[in-house]
Amino acid sequence: MAGHTTGDIVAKLWNLCNVLKDDGVTYHQYVSELTYLLFLKMAKETGTEAGIPEEWRWDELETRQGLKQLEHYKLLLLELGSSSSGSSALVQEIFANASSFIRKPVTLNKLVEEIDKLDWYSARQEGLGDLYEGLLQKNAEEKKSGAGQYFTPRPLIDAMVAVMQPQLGDVIQDPAAGTGGFLIAAQRWIREHQDISELDEAQQQRFYQRTFYGMEHVQDTHRLALMNLMLHGLDSVSGEGGIRYGDTMSSDGEGLPKASLILTNPPFGTKKGGGLPGRNDFTFPTSNKQFCFLQHIYRALVPGGRAAVVLPDNVLFEGNVGKQIRADLMDKCNLHTILRLPTGIFYAQGVKTNVLFFSRGTSAKGNTKAVWVYDLRANMPAFGKRTPLTREHFAVFEEAYGSDPLGLAPRTATGPEGRWQCFCREEIAERGDSLDLAWLKDDSAEDGADLPEPAVLAQEAMVELEGALEDLRAILAELGEEVEELV
Repeated sequence: MAGHTTGDIVAKLWNLCNVLKDDGVTYHQYVSELTYLLFLKMAKETGTEAGIPEEWRWDELETRQGLKQLEHYKLLLLELGSSSSGSSALVQEIFANASSFIRKPVTLNKLVEEIDKLDWYSARQEGLGDLYEGLLQKNAEEKKSGAGQYFTPRPLIDAMVAVMQPQLGDVIQDPAAGTGGFLIAAQRWIREHQDISELDEAQQQRFYQRTFYGMEHVQDTHRLALMNLMLHGLDSVSGEGGIRYGDTMSSDGEGLPKASLILTNPPFGTKKGGGLPGRNDFTFPTSNKQFCFLQHIYRALVPGGRAAVVLPDNVLFEGNVGKQIRADLMDKCNLHTILRLPTGIFYAQGVKTNVLFFSRGTSAKGNTKAVWVYDLRANMPAFGKRTPLTREHFAVFEEAYGSDPLGLAPRTATGPEGRWQCFCREEIAERGDSLDLAWLKDDSAEDGADLPEPAVLAQEAMVELEGALEDLRAILAELGEEVEELV
């Protein structure tokens, strides 16, 4: 976890946001803008400037003043993203299509001065990766940045990783990688539970370069992910692994290797324009992103491979193609556990969410015999800035889940008033293959004390309407009618 100095530096870096705001830089652009400067400074501090041509390094930027500094900086961004600049592959990816939103020379000068004054020695001792993750989390907490849509809360990530137990030899994938939180947490878990230093050179090379794979289709987010992986010691470019820039829902996704462990929080909503994904290997074509990602995930697992996936409630109960995909999932995989998550834990999403835990079977039929459900939503506090989500909130679930990552450890239901219940496959079939399995009376939802904000209610309504539209499109398609897309 971040130390005192790291927390102090994160706060100081975030306060520089006010300097950028005065120059017209938005919250959405802020961390990307800061990443360019931090990359140059951290490369100097860690003695890893070899991939940066001398004329574009931190010291060269720092020696300039006024308009000359700003002009040099903007040229630097263009050059480092170019293959002709002599910069390394990692540098080229981080600075790919980079541009600055800074207009005033005094703004850049202030940023360079303040970054240079920070306690970089102590930051190195505590870990630059923790510093950068802290900055990403701060950005996600700021609703106006919109970053919460791709930042999964660290306590949830750590709980999912803990029950999945990543191992040396795993091929670990996140097809919706965001800023790389799941892959970094998986690496951290392995290093804490197994001694990497005892591996021979070939084994270490495999661990760092051919274990962690991901894909991110937003370029600004992709560069944040590359920076995050680099600062946590993961080689994200020179090996086969790392987070690639591409769309998992296109043919790019077919290039991701089969995995023995998938950890992910796919984006919510429908494909822009309502069109189908650009892949032809899905059994059930749909414009619903979550159902597309779910198909990718269970198809990408090797036999015996395991997955933990964050998905919204509508995936559990939507009809037509949704019902078909759930049935296919339960045939091909052992969907052994569902964790109903509390509301309010995603800063930019008002929808209710769950974690689905499943493992790929060796056959294509009848792998799910029963589904265990842990309800961490009913009668829970409204999480947010006043009541932050912590790892302790998942402790009882992790104990109930058991020591087997495939969900095969002995389990005991807690009774109708408890949070832990089991539903057999036949019972789920009687419910129309709906996995919206709830039994606890949620008193907190009835007392009206903590009604969701209007924006949250609007978000939930949009998700419901998108699901209804998807059902109507499926009906029209079955009738052979052409579906006109709404503009």
